[in-house]
Amino acid sequence: MFKSETKICQNCKIKFKIEPEDFEFYKKIGVPTPTFCPECRMMRRLAFRNDRNLYKRKCDFSNKEIFTMFPPEAKVKVYDSKILYSNEWDLGKYARDYNFNKTFFKQFQELREQVPWPSRSCDRMIESDYCMNAQGLKDCYLVFSSSENEDCFYCYGLAYSRDCYDSAYLAKCELCYEAFESAACYKTFFSSYCEGCRDILFSTSCNNCQNCFGCINLRHKKYHIFNKPYSKEEYFKKIKEFNLSSLKNFLFFNEKAKKLWLEFPHRFAHSSNNKNITGENIYNSKNIFDSYTISRSEDLRYCEFLFRAKDAYDYSDWGGEAELVYEVVSSGSGISKLKFCFLCTDDCRDMEYCIQCSDSSHLFGCVGLDHKQYCILNKQYTKESFDKLRIKIIKHMDEMPYLDKKGLIYKYGEFFPIELSLFSYNETIAQEHFPLTKEQALEQGYRWYDKSKSEYKATLKAKDLPDNIKDIDNKILKEVIACSNENCTSSGFFRLLAKELKFYQKHNIPLPRLCPECRYQERIKQRNPMKLWHRKCMKKGCDTEFETSYAPERKEIIYCEECYNKEVG
Repeated sequence: MFKSETKICQNCKIKFKIEPEDFEFYKKIGVPTPTFCPECRMMRRLAFRNDRNLYKRKCDFSNKEIFTMFPPEAKVKVYDSKILYSNEWDLGKYARDYNFNKTFFKQFQELREQVPWPSRSCDRMIESDYCMNAQGLKDCYLVFSSSENEDCFYCYGLAYSRDCYDSAYLAKCELCYEAFESAACYKTFFSSYCEGCRDILFSTSCNNCQNCFGCINLRHKKYHIFNKPYSKEEYFKKIKEFNLSSLKNFLFFNEKAKKLWLEFPHRFAHSSNNKNITGENIYNSKNIFDSYTISRSEDLRYCEFLFRAKDAYDYSDWGGEAELVYEVVSSGSGISKLKFCFLCTDDCRDMEYCIQCSDSSHLFGCVGLDHKQYCILNKQYTKESFDKLRIKIIKHMDEMPYLDKKGLIYKYGEFFPIELSLFSYNETIAQEHFPLTKEQALEQGYRWYDKSKSEYKATLKAKDLPDNIKDIDNKILKEVIACSNENCTSSGFFRLLAKELKFYQKHNIPLPRLCPECRYQERIKQRNPMKLWHRKCMKKGCDTEFETSYAPERKEIIYCEECYNKEVG
């Protein structure tokens, strides 16, 4: 029987505990215990994923300029995705013998720099060139990590939605604007955590509501303003009086709604239909611990952004009938028994330290292989010789570990060293969840990408835009607008597209004053951090304790699930 063990993270030097059930999992998949704490492991994985940054660089096959997820400085061969996917490329030609005089990770890095990569991770795209990490998009612009959407602009994490703008984490939504973490909604503006709602504004945590304004925690309600009921006639008269086409009025009511929300209880976690969980944004799952944004999954710990996954630890992004996974990122669709992999898909199984492989099995240290078995560093072996060499390599990784520039030790059992990431820290999703300054990132061993200055010059300042959308005409489409955020980390400028302007005019929405990137950064402030605090229910007389992503110093009133359900229904 295993006992708990306390270790010190070799990266941040903080103590972390390994529980008996953790030991059981590590034994089952055949790995040593980690030497990094859970948070450092998560940051390291996420620093391998560029979610939303597109660049221009030359295709290394055609020499034509293309859009790609890789900055020009990245040491990697990049082919236009259409070229790479339309030809029978034998990436086994980059195969090499294992050299026991070099560290494994050094040899892997040399292989990775030779194998061509697709410019973008996209599939079935129609008129959606400015999108990435997506599939099934039609007429979309700057939409990322999304699937099966049409006519959506400036969005992230969308599925089966259409005509949505400036929104994130939506499913089966239509005609939504500045909507966040919502599902099955129609004409839902400036709202969050809503489901099955129609024609609502400035509302949060509402279900199956219609024609509501500035509300919170409503269920099956109509014609409410700031949680107060009105007749149908009174409601529409009030809404008209609010004159929301004015930015000044919009800002006033937006602030008023947020103040109202603080007067009502919030559930300790944005989660439902679960059994035995700790984490945030978990739905229809069981036995999930220390995990975030999970659906229809079971038996996970230290995982993020997964659906239909089971029996996994330290697994970030994707899923789709995935099981027995450890220290893997951006992989899924039928994968099984994967360890230390990145971008491996389509029924990959029994693989270690592989990148961008598909429909393969029994690979170790391979890059870009498809329909292959028993390969090491892309070289083909028999099953018997593969098994023998794999054991020797693992022993070699322990005896000759890789040391990064900080002196951190990488033996068998650790994910790829951060120095092997193709992206700088501020180009990845890690920066969103664990923001660092340039100085902090460099000190911690990450790279930093300094964006070049924009080629545009502002013709109009955002503060000089007319207050009311009704005072805007098509002349605005010719303007280069300076972002109103003085600390803008993007180009600092933006332009309006004809479709976008038409949407604002049709729905009487004031023009944005921030560039798309700054709007995104403001939007994601609505999500809670991927961190848990031990707290007590704030309902008088209730002693229930729980783990929550609401920090103790926050102003929200936090209830346990039972108290919340009794009050809200």
